[in-house]
Amino acid sequence: MVNKTLLLTYSYLLIYILLSSGVILYNKWVLSPKYFNFPLPITLTMIHMGFSGFVAFLLIRVFKVVSPVKMTFEIYVTCVVPISAFFASSLWFGNTAYLHISVAFIQMLKALMPVATFIMAVVCGTDKARCDVFMNMLLVSVGVVVSSYGEINFNIIGTVYQVTGIFAEALRLVLTQVLLQKKGLTLNPVTSLYYIAPCSFVFLSLPWYVLEKPNIEVSQIQFNFWIFFSNALCALALNFSIFLVIGRTGAVTIRVAGVLKDWILIALSTVIFPESTITGLNIIGYAIALCGVVMYNYIKIKDVKAAQPITDSLPDRITKDWKAKSSSDGESPRGIELIDEEAPLITSRLSHIGRTQLGTHTAV
Repeated sequence: MVNKTLLLTYSYLLIYILLSSGVILYNKWVLSPKYFNFPLPITLTMIHMGFSGFVAFLLIRVFKVVSPVKMTFEIYVTCVVPISAFFASSLWFGNTAYLHISVAFIQMLKALMPVATFIMAVVCGTDKARCDVFMNMLLVSVGVVVSSYGEINFNIIGTVYQVTGIFAEALRLVLTQVLLQKKGLTLNPVTSLYYIAPCSFVFLSLPWYVLEKPNIEVSQIQFNFWIFFSNALCALALNFSIFLVIGRTGAVTIRVAGVLKDWILIALSTVIFPESTITGLNIIGYAIALCGVVMYNYIKIKDVKAAQPITDSLPDRITKDWKAKSSSDGESPRGIELIDEEAPLITSRLSHIGRTQLGTHTAV
């Protein structure tokens, strides 16, 4: 039984890594003028939001597979709307970066996510400035600067878009804790999509009308239904794989999987997109940043363990986490969170000591 459980757990992890990497590479291929040539990142993101919201509506209202939460107008306006605004911003900026910089360099810049999250948490008062964490953040920042300096095809516009998207996502994470957690509202991936996706779609329609609608009218943009359907379906499947992973694994396993996925994605991107050249300075800088991220994750894991009076074995922890997930209708067990910016997902519970971005990439 234990062997079957572990096999199933790592099968879910493999599916998550493949889907997350696949969505990133697929988005790049669709948006890039050199390939499918659909240089409309806001439109692509709106397609994802519309499709995800529609599927969530079917699951909740039509097939009644998932029960809706008690959402009042006050909670929606004061919590869901601002979170959706920053979520839409992170998706918009993150996807736009694909037009200017390579997937490999984007992954290297995403090492800044813990830095951005820590800064926003301190500013919003949900975390305290700590010397050990600050030194890790400094190490990550130095690594990203070194990696940027070694980037052959460095583009300031794409870099600004990506970094802005990272900080927008970090603020969204902090707001999720400050607003939703204080209201005692728990959202699983399906209910998150149900409430967040339509609101994000509305926010995205504003910049779309100004920036992309005129381009659609004057240019010959190709639209292939099956390309966009499969792309949106992959993003939706990524959401559900995350739901399975957070119910089956512990914090250490999730973080290791995230690091492994980053390296796999960087390597794959150089094969699929030959223009994505990686220099020795890129690797050195990213390795420095990764050391800071690993040390940061180690500190957070120690904090989580220190808050737990009893330490279970791995098989027991997997079993208990799965039972906890099942009994709480999708709530992440023990505050573990896996945040993948490729998936239109609000994490169901944001741990005070476990906030960090573990998936990579940018928006859906």
